[in-house]
Amino acid sequence: MSQVTEENIEKGKNRKDFEATIIAKAWKDEAYKQELLSNPKAVIEREFGVELPEELQVNIKVEDPNNLYFVLPTKPDFSKVELTDEQLEAAAGGTLSAVVGLFTVSTVFLHVH
Repeated sequence: MSQVTEENIEKGKNRKDFEATIIAKAWKDEAYKQELLSNPKAVIEREFGVELPEELQVNIKVEDPNNLYFVLPTKPDFSKVELTDEQLEAAAGGTLSAVVGLFTVSTVFLHVH
């Protein structure tokens, strides 16, 4: 079972990695897909080994040739994230990764001259 752990975060796994795991399982196993569609929150809690807040809603949309879905994530609040010297150095170099909620968020800073 894939779980969101410090070890996985250190290995560079992020939200997209966990989404890819769930998508691959849903494509491979029709029963898993149906469970994911009917009770996505329970599947995600079990898959990641976490308990999601009761008020959090989890929605699954299935794309087809006539519908394409684009998810605009919530903007991370970096004001509460304390950076290590290594992270500060990386940010100065153009990238920053921080753990926000369940997943690692990577931000790329573009320098415009």
